[in-house]
Amino acid sequence: MDQVGKWVFIVGLVIAVIAGLGVSHAYVPMILAILGLVVGFLNVGGEESHTFLIAAIALVLSASALDAIPYVEQYGAPIVSNVIAFIGAAVLVVALKSLFTTARA
Repeated sequence: MDQVGKWVFIVGLVIAVIAGLGVSHAYVPMILAILGLVVGFLNVGGEESHTFLIAAIALVLSASALDAIPYVEQYGAPIVSNVIAFIGAAVLVVALKSLFTTARA
């Protein structure tokens, strides 16, 4: 099952980049969100959940800085936006798992 999670993560990132470069469809955000949910359930757990959540926060905060860089906002912002859609669903799962684990303790 570890291999499935790794491949889903790689496929999600590839789809996010390709869609960000202009080869997009209306269903891409939904597909990315579903893949993100799978990544959240399969890949992240235990000790690495805190690191994952902090990295996701850093990604979201740094994505807003792309608007200030000429030319990068035109090409980089759609890619980062898709990556955030992908990672956002995984963050939701990991945050909920972390909350339930904390509540149980």
